[in-house]
Amino acid sequence: MRVLAVLAAGVTVAATLVTATTSASAAAAPATLPAGQFTLSANYHQFDAVNSALVSTLGTAAVHTVMDNANHDRTGITDSLGISYETGFSFDSGDDNDCTNYPQGITTSRDAIGTANSGNYDGHQLILVSWYTKDGCDRASSRSRITLVDWDATYPNKYRKVLLVEPTGTTAAPDFKDIKIHAGGVSWFGDYLYVADTGRGMRVFDMRKILKTNTGGTAAQIGRQNATTYYAHNYAYVLPQIGTITAATTSGTNLAWSSISLDRVSRSIVMTEYTCASGCADYPNRPPRAVRFPFAAGATTFAASTTASQALQLPWYKLNGVASHNNRWWFNSSGSKQLYYWTPSAGSHTYAWVSGGESISYWEDATEADLLWSLQEQVGHRNVFAVKQANFDG
Repeated sequence: MRVLAVLAAGVTVAATLVTATTSASAAAAPATLPAGQFTLSANYHQFDAVNSALVSTLGTAAVHTVMDNANHDRTGITDSLGISYETGFSFDSGDDNDCTNYPQGITTSRDAIGTANSGNYDGHQLILVSWYTKDGCDRASSRSRITLVDWDATYPNKYRKVLLVEPTGTTAAPDFKDIKIHAGGVSWFGDYLYVADTGRGMRVFDMRKILKTNTGGTAAQIGRQNATTYYAHNYAYVLPQIGTITAATTSGTNLAWSSISLDRVSRSIVMTEYTCASGCADYPNRPPRAVRFPFAAGATTFAASTTASQALQLPWYKLNGVASHNNRWWFNSSGSKQLYYWTPSAGSHTYAWVSGGESISYWEDATEADLLWSLQEQVGHRNVFAVKQANFDG
């Protein structure tokens, strides 16, 4: 399916620079922290009453319906990424050059359901990217969204944007509002979508509950206009939050949820922090941490209370991405344009990586090589790409 996707997109697979390891990094390694000091509290029913009223009023659209109405064309990668990669795509010119919207997190239908049925969710093999929106090119964040991208030759090379919203109002007059978060990481597991909320933990969404909205009005209008009309900045679809995963720590500073990723092997979400060694005004100046939180046994949800199963203090800084699989870890530093690989037994290795690199998602494949998917956020260079994980595993 992946080869077909490449051909359908017209992508030329580029082997630009040979992947390089920096041997000097071998001394740098994470240190173990007490995992018990990090906990999560989960509430999946925070907005049940209002969400039921919204569904009754607006109706839902299944993922396949959203993709049947996909209205943007993805294109092939034309940039030289500076690394060897297998495949990928770029967004259309409007999204590639938009200084008010920035892609951040990445997950896929392979996260959602694994390799079963060729990784298809509701009949589609999908790449999902989270974005945050600014009020203007140099202004504060104002809302967040996701993009669903078809990734096989069965369907056109299209994608669709879906606005993320928080339910408000009452059951008699249900409403919703923008979610003003950085959306720095995203993980899709089963039907649930987990989006990083930097200062809190994660917000939870249900992919079965995408709402249909009216596309009239102005680009500034959001939410209930009257009993039958709901606007969403001209978006045709919104995904309402269903709950919140709140993080806490008993020692040290609270976690900064900069990026997250799903580890299907251990059925857990891993997170990491964007921090600086010194001199940053907008980010913590301290060593970053990476923490693993397991899902409830046999479930795609967290228990009401969850204690971390692994916690690390990291020797690297300005980390925008994390992934873990079979006790292996990858960390992307946008500040140094490097990808760090580490296992407890083999130690660490450093690889050259892309500029403007963001989150990472592990792609399991039953018949071909497993991949690491990632993306770039810079205006004019928003490439979404996959590399063979075997080329970046020490």
